[in-house]
Amino acid sequence: MNISQSSYSSSSSSVNSASVATADPNVISSRRSADSSQTLASEPSRRWRDIFWLGVFLIQLVLMGCALTVLGLNRFKKTDRLNIDRYTQRFLENQRGLTENYWPLYALAGGVGTVLGWTWLLFLSSQANHMMKVAVHILTTYLAVISVLLFWMEQFFWGVAFAIGAVLQFLYVISVIDRLPFTMLVLQAAVKMVWSLREVMRVAYAFMLIMLLWMGIWSFGAAGVVASSIGDGGRWWLLVVLSISLFWTGAVLCNTVHVIVSGMVFLVLIHGGREASSMPPNSLMKSLRYAVTTSFGSICYGSLFTAAIRTLRWKIAVSGKSFNHSARDAWELFQSTGVEALVAYDCSGAVLLMGTLLGGLITGTCSGIWTWIKYRDRVVMVGSTAMLMGMVLVGLAMVVVESAVTSIYICYAEDPLLIHRWDAEFFHQMSEMLHQRLQHRSSRAREVLTHHRFDNHTQETLPA
Repeated sequence: MNISQSSYSSSSSSVNSASVATADPNVISSRRSADSSQTLASEPSRRWRDIFWLGVFLIQLVLMGCALTVLGLNRFKKTDRLNIDRYTQRFLENQRGLTENYWPLYALAGGVGTVLGWTWLLFLSSQANHMMKVAVHILTTYLAVISVLLFWMEQFFWGVAFAIGAVLQFLYVISVIDRLPFTMLVLQAAVKMVWSLREVMRVAYAFMLIMLLWMGIWSFGAAGVVASSIGDGGRWWLLVVLSISLFWTGAVLCNTVHVIVSGMVFLVLIHGGREASSMPPNSLMKSLRYAVTTSFGSICYGSLFTAAIRTLRWKIAVSGKSFNHSARDAWELFQSTGVEALVAYDCSGAVLLMGTLLGGLITGTCSGIWTWIKYRDRVVMVGSTAMLMGMVLVGLAMVVVESAVTSIYICYAEDPLLIHRWDAEFFHQMSEMLHQRLQHRSSRAREVLTHHRFDNHTQETLPA
């Protein structure tokens, strides 16, 4: 998982955490389980959090919707229908493109991205492990192929950019190749958990449909921008602004799904199974209600910091706290238990991101090829924005697994017994890896300390 690094906890506390995690589960204190159950049973009243950011997001959504409608209508079936070109006379290029010329290209992107996302969810139980391995190993090749195609189309800047991306991807995979077995182990456990909760799969399908409907409006405006008469520089700036808005909207929907799925996974783990008699009724609807009401402001706020929120969303989902409070609590929990060493070693977030990037690249390629056939001077402009659409749609499918991974780590940090009760074999494998990572960290700390003392001693013995 991609979680920013900070100062490590002391070696003594890490060793103590390792001894707790690797001890016999029958002698592990169940105090935290009792506390968690008591907290869940009481169901404290939730207050609306980060209302300011909720308002900012909604205002942005309304303003962007109006702007997209205007931009699309201005070139729909008639050039300069709303007489906007008079404000861009200095950048006028006398283009005669229409919105409907480019809108089908984005429609193709939406269709391909949706199919890829739904295919991922459909084969989640049987082929997820193979699909993730393919995403890791084929992404480098795909980036290199696209780079060659861009050079062939005389798009030298983008060709170099994709070539550099292929090299960096290859070097990253080589550097973490020894971590992939454990990463796949965690991902398999997450898939097992998610597949047992069929209702959360339906939530993911529903949110992908919502995102697709918004993309219909977004692509209408983006097509109007591509067809507009302003220069390439002006078009690119407008598309960047539209892309930022789409990225934030997509992140908000992804994080909302994350909150819903994380809440459900937590309930399953703390109650010992989906069919447990203590499982509260209508738990999915409760998670959905909290996600789109009291926690939605925190989700909007946290979506501005997508990398950091991967883990912190869970705390929002369970406790209903504000984003800043949840961020502090989640990181303190990881450091105090030593699980932070395990999280830093895991590459689940990177593997899922590779799958998202691959889905976006495939989507962008499909729209890019069609654009090259019809409007060769708009290939990069349409292909890059179509790639973003594909990434958002595929990311909505990937976030289901990511939510389960995050919840597993948090529950393991809260109380290892929760994981042991759910899957004893996975618990022992996870505890063994944590023990190895803490031992590795302790040995590295001793080496650094010994080297530092040796350097100081050498400097003291040197003649003046």
